[in-house]
Amino acid sequence: MTQIITVTNQKGGVGKTTVVSALVCGLHERGARVLGVDLDPQGNLGFTLGLDIGDGYTVYDVLKGSCAIEQAIAHTEYGDILSSDILLSAAEVEFTAPRREFMLSQQLDAVKDSYDFIIIDTPPSLNILTINAYVASTGIILPMEAEVLSLVGISQIQDIIETVQNSFNPNLKVLGILLNKYNPRLTLSRDILDLAEQVAEQLHSQVFPARIRRSVSVAMAPAYGQSVLSYKPDATSARDLQKIVSAVAGDRFPRRKKR
Repeated sequence: MTQIITVTNQKGGVGKTTVVSALVCGLHERGARVLGVDLDPQGNLGFTLGLDIGDGYTVYDVLKGSCAIEQAIAHTEYGDILSSDILLSAAEVEFTAPRREFMLSQQLDAVKDSYDFIIIDTPPSLNILTINAYVASTGIILPMEAEVLSLVGISQIQDIIETVQNSFNPNLKVLGILLNKYNPRLTLSRDILDLAEQVAEQLHSQVFPARIRRSVSVAMAPAYGQSVLSYKPDATSARDLQKIVSAVAGDRFPRRKKR
């Protein structure tokens, strides 16, 4: 069965695209068939993985019905990507048809049997695009920085997740909260961890045991069209992200040993 995982937080700058690109690349490296879907109008996922986001069809064209989803999927050395662009920012006012919450789910139905994992990047807002991602998904990962406002963003998402579970997708599960830019030496980080564990309990979930430490390599990797996993595989953040990939991959796709 295909796992469709949305990485989400309504607060920007918490590392959503970093986590999505790492999951796409890391799972692909392990032999999984992976599709990354960018629902953020900024188009950062495609840019991060070296795509020319101004060239070819995008998820906007797919949702609008201008092309088949197969035509819009780009095949890269890191996995398949369904990219985005700024036109998607009009989704809230442009996509108004009945059952608009199911637009993405219906499109993914056409290709999901070709993939083991579909990983969705979302915009930093709770709009119709984010709702579409939740409706289409089997699981959610909630990245957050180890600071208060990021935790507030997750608390606000809780009601939306419960609404989607009750109204559209009863099988949706929160896989876990992922702490990013974590520094165990700081009292604030440790305090936020305690609070995050309380929120995770309310979501019937967990805080991932692996925490992503701050690293300049994460900021540099997109400039080279790469995930941090391929740009600097020995960086602390890359090693931390590999643990998240392992948690998602499970026993089916273990990490390959380097020769």
